[in-house]
Amino acid sequence: MNDINYNLLRNALNASSMRQEIISSNISNVNTDNYKVGQVQFESLLSQSNNSLMMGQTNAMHIGFDDLTQIDPVVTKRADTAVKENGNNVDIDMEMANQAQNSLYYNALVTQMNAKLGLLKTAISS
Repeated sequence: MNDINYNLLRNALNASSMRQEIISSNISNVNTDNYKVGQVQFESLLSQSNNSLMMGQTNAMHIGFDDLTQIDPVVTKRADTAVKENGNNVDIDMEMANQAQNSLYYNALVTQMNAKLGLLKTAISS
């Protein structure tokens, strides 16, 4: 499907799903020595690219995106903090809050995707 809204929703759902996996990994490694928290960046990449949308990307070496659907989530490690003496920086309270926030975000995206597909179904059946 070549619809920017659909593709952007799909990418956001993929990012949220990936974030859930990373948060689960963080929680399961709460007692692992020297484990560093993983985090998924997607929304911040969307915000940063918003200004570059005015320029068209005519060469692969150009900075910027022709559209937001070219942005994929990125997994990074937060290594600049240590919560415990063993080098582990998992804050279980923060991870549980992130998990709840991501769950709400995912559910909102699913609702939007269902509405989008409902509109397409209505257009097709009319």
